[in-house]
Amino acid sequence: MRLSVIGTGYVGLVTAACFADLGHAVIAVDQDTGRVRSLADGQVPFYEPGLEDLLRRVEKSGRLRFTTDTPDAVRDSEVIFITVGTPARGGGDADLTAVAAVAEAIALALTEYRLIVEKSTVPVRTGERIRDQIHLLTRGAVPFDVACNPEFLREGSAIRDFLHPDRIVLGVDSERSERLLREVYKPFECPVLVTDLSTAELIKHASNAFLAMKISYINAVANICERVGADVRQVADGMGYDHRIGRAFLDAGVGYGGSCFPKDVAAFISIAREAGYEFRLLEEVARVNEAQRDILLRHLREALWVLANRTVAVLGLAFKANTDDIRGAPAVPIIEALHREGAVVRVYDPVAEPSARELLPEVSYCPDAYEAARGSDALIVLTDWEEFRHLDLPRLKTLMRRPVLIDGRNVLDPSAARALGFHYAGMGR
Repeated sequence: MRLSVIGTGYVGLVTAACFADLGHAVIAVDQDTGRVRSLADGQVPFYEPGLEDLLRRVEKSGRLRFTTDTPDAVRDSEVIFITVGTPARGGGDADLTAVAAVAEAIALALTEYRLIVEKSTVPVRTGERIRDQIHLLTRGAVPFDVACNPEFLREGSAIRDFLHPDRIVLGVDSERSERLLREVYKPFECPVLVTDLSTAELIKHASNAFLAMKISYINAVANICERVGADVRQVADGMGYDHRIGRAFLDAGVGYGGSCFPKDVAAFISIAREAGYEFRLLEEVARVNEAQRDILLRHLREALWVLANRTVAVLGLAFKANTDDIRGAPAVPIIEALHREGAVVRVYDPVAEPSARELLPEVSYCPDAYEAARGSDALIVLTDWEEFRHLDLPRLKTLMRRPVLIDGRNVLDPSAARALGFHYAGMGR
């Protein structure tokens, strides 16, 4: 089929590349001329495993091209996916300025039937607003449908998540739009749930908020474990064997981050409030998440007494492994707090350093974990990169001024660390 994807951020670029890999002819649209030029040269503006190779492969096949010309994409596509950003406003509600602008651009270019699909994460009833605005701008002279097809991509495994999804959700209000979307997703073998627009929009927010709730729940349990001398990882394992609960997202630590969970939790709280419901459960999820950073800093203060003039090595800047995304990353406010208390900060992250330099210019960036640890009074782990699970602890000890490990992701073996003479503190261990 002929598809266009408007917006080449994280979701849009992965969506465009994967659809092209499945055999569709895809036009990827962005108003940033520099980004379009870079993408046409095969340069990916963010780190996602496998995406650069996939992008180059589908561009060579001729099934994917990039443009800044929205009207051209609308004319040449049967189905148009909207994948622009919906950042949070100050009150937590989503900023839909970019979505509205794309809807207007599509409306002005429509000359015959098109299916317009919102794939960005949007508040409930956004599809209705898109439909109303396009109807007003076209004065009802051109037929079209609006659908919702939420994405469920995880940074670090987005290609696999797209090509092997747990489910596909199609929010539609006509047989024609359902038929077209089923044709788009014909190669997939997974459950397909067909709903109305509002239900599909809520599925996305409800899913992300529930996963965030699991993380905050296990972090709250971790805080109890610290007080009673239990190990939260074993608690999580014991819970996870129950198929009704599952082990995924039960890893205690310094809290969730990224571009989705903080924004989507805040947006869902705002959506509920607009509907007349105070979602206090989710408000507590967000509060627990924020508090985890203070708990890690408390462990650090307990070990070092004061932080002024202490050198602290930070391993990990990205909010999770296998991404360079520092949006909402716990590392950022933790490093800022260390600076406020007068600490000297040395950091290492395998891929996120370029993303962090402008936001965190005061820190010393190091080429590896051991250089970061050299001369440090403490080392804290803030991202669960695989290489941090296999640190050479005896080597670390010889490099550090004080043997203090604060494990914000519970990736190290407490017994091994303590046997070597480290002061070790994890989260709920």
